[in-house]
Amino acid sequence: MSKTGVITSANDDNEVSTRHWIALFGGLIGAFMAILDIQITNSSLKDIQGALSATLDESSWISTSYLVAEMIAIPLSGWLSKALGKRRYLTWTTAIFTVSSLLCSFSWNMTSMIVFRAMQGFSGGALIPLAFSLVIQLLPINKRAVGMALFGVTATFAPSIGPTFGGWLTENFSWHYIFYINIPPALLLITMIRYGLDDEKLDLGTLKKADWFGIATMALGLGCLEVVLEEGNREEWFSSSFIITLSIISVVSLVYFVINELQHKKPLVNLRLLRDGQFAMSCLAYLILGMALLGSIYVLPLYLTQIQQYNAMEIGEVLMWMGFPQLFIFPVVPKLTQVIKPKYLVTFGFAMFGFSCYVNTHMTMDFGGQQLILSMVLRAIGSPFIMVPLSLVAMKNINKMDTPDASTLTNVMRNLGGAFSIAIIATLLDNKTREHLGHIKESLPSVNQLGWQTLKEQQAFFIQSGSDAATAMHQAQASLLGTMQRDAAIMAYNDVFLMMTAFLALAAVLIFSMRD
Repeated sequence: MSKTGVITSANDDNEVSTRHWIALFGGLIGAFMAILDIQITNSSLKDIQGALSATLDESSWISTSYLVAEMIAIPLSGWLSKALGKRRYLTWTTAIFTVSSLLCSFSWNMTSMIVFRAMQGFSGGALIPLAFSLVIQLLPINKRAVGMALFGVTATFAPSIGPTFGGWLTENFSWHYIFYINIPPALLLITMIRYGLDDEKLDLGTLKKADWFGIATMALGLGCLEVVLEEGNREEWFSSSFIITLSIISVVSLVYFVINELQHKKPLVNLRLLRDGQFAMSCLAYLILGMALLGSIYVLPLYLTQIQQYNAMEIGEVLMWMGFPQLFIFPVVPKLTQVIKPKYLVTFGFAMFGFSCYVNTHMTMDFGGQQLILSMVLRAIGSPFIMVPLSLVAMKNINKMDTPDASTLTNVMRNLGGAFSIAIIATLLDNKTREHLGHIKESLPSVNQLGWQTLKEQQAFFIQSGSDAATAMHQAQASLLGTMQRDAAIMAYNDVFLMMTAFLALAAVLIFSMRD
């Protein structure tokens, strides 16, 4: 076994050494941590906001700064892993991730928290594509589906438990523990990687001859795009000069980035891989997958909080049905890939995911946690059938040398899908709620007698509670308006799930139509 030929030898044999399995599991732990940390702060924002004396708008940057830095880091991971060597790069980036996690817990104001979260996101962003690359490069083809199944667990299970885990830690200990929790697995990851991978020579030539223009335009373009998508709805989109400016910078930078990458002899990311039709369609499927995964993780807690008044633990008890059943399904998927063509498995997965969203398009006030379990289980069944076979479909025509670039593109597309989804959902919920509330108000004259009777009953209730007649009528009107706004919001949530159903149906058709 040679110092630089470690990865090659694993693909030449059907046997995988114990060291390589240890390195692979180390990489998967890193990806799990990085994906978990995207969502883990969501349940604790109010506590962090209070501790750091921040406003609600300022606290939104706790997630945004992480996502922006992560988005920039993903395309850089392939280049840096070649220049520094996987062993060295994984060690360094995990060490930075650990230190930045500690610094987040020591934050003294919101500015320091945002800076440390950006450091955490930048270092964590490298862990996701590197774990994917290790699966491709350390495992022979006959064991690759098993590796993809393991990677799939990290990609789908981590976001489903992130908000719950973060809420539990905050309620039982304090918000600081959502950052402390990263330290033990990070130390384990460094130990496993140092043992499992041989050192590679530092390639200073790759660093010196880097595609610096590509790096600059990519960082500027993706960074600004992520901020636009995350903050656009809060800033009322293009009525804000801030959003307009960032949008222009993003578009110009990304156009120059694409032109540069297609012309550069050694591009930062090999966009020429998209000339392969199967890989290009797979990237689009990854975009829709990201929309569905992160979109559902975003919208379900929002619905349960706003409509059902659930706390973090109650939301977790619902979301666990989307996570834990996957642990029993993932081990079966690699065996199925040996007897059923991967594209049919992916089609089935997208269809099941789409059906789970369709089940939620007819929600009412009585649609709570118990009623959501069916859709959660359907989602848990569908997700493993997407993650594992889709990786096989995407990588079918990709040679080993191009694996880091291919991994970068698929991960960027999945992350972008999540960012687009959250932006679309937030905007759609606002607009559709106002639209449905307008329709409900317009329909009041046609049900005037029933509406007046409801008002009188509410007034009588408030009079019995001690209010005078005039005050009781104002209270009754406010209560009726609250009921109307709640019903309008439920209709808006139904519209969101219908949109997600349509996108997932498109992905199913797209994959099914691929050539064998």
